[in-house]
Amino acid sequence: MTDIHDITRPPKDLIAALKGIGAATVAGTLGHMGFHNPHMVGPVPQNRGKSIVGPALTLQFMPQRPDLFTEGEYADPETQLHRHVLYRAQEGDVVVVDARADMSSGVFGDMMSTYFKGRGGAGIVIDGCMRDRPNVEKLDLPLWLRGWTPNYHVQTSIYPNAVNVPIACGGVTVIPGDIIVADDDGVVVLPVAMASKVIEESQKHHDWEEFSRVKLMEGGSLQRYYPLHDDARAEYEEWRKTNRLEKRS
Repeated sequence: MTDIHDITRPPKDLIAALKGIGAATVAGTLGHMGFHNPHMVGPVPQNRGKSIVGPALTLQFMPQRPDLFTEGEYADPETQLHRHVLYRAQEGDVVVVDARADMSSGVFGDMMSTYFKGRGGAGIVIDGCMRDRPNVEKLDLPLWLRGWTPNYHVQTSIYPNAVNVPIACGGVTVIPGDIIVADDDGVVVLPVAMASKVIEESQKHHDWEEFSRVKLMEGGSLQRYYPLHDDARAEYEEWRKTNRLEKRS
């Protein structure tokens, strides 16, 4: 069996700090930091209202080729690499799969998803499909996919090639251990090295945006309050003293 490495997981306090920050804010903050398109195009939320933050375990699929892959190899279940990414799952992990945007191969189904949830997995992101939708939906496991199919994972044109290697998912490079932030807006990839700065900048943005939202609801000027104009800065700081500090105490 191919040697498969585990990932280096980011500190838990880093993950916890990101859980209050949405994918849109993370993506916008990363954009200002030079990572202009961290959003995966293709995988979309399958159960609205779910949000996850966690380190990425990766699974890479490749196009089938007769000299490299035959289904007969799968007579032994332990040769199935899509199982091995799940074996390495720990609580809070996110499985991210480059399934080449294939719409005819169900990467995981009911039993694999049940196993993953039982290990405490946070969610699954696939640039492709899953199967067994009625039973998988009962698990209430957060999912971001392109869609669903009745086919199993190697039935058509792709096969799992590697676990915990760099992949491209939804047009974004994912390094094993990268932080995945996903919600109803979609899936964003956050490099661990950029996470602390994103948290710092996102908190600043969140605070003044909350103030601006209040003012706009009161009929305030869009030019003055979004983005926050320098002329409104003193007003914001006064509001922050009596609102944000009370909430943090």
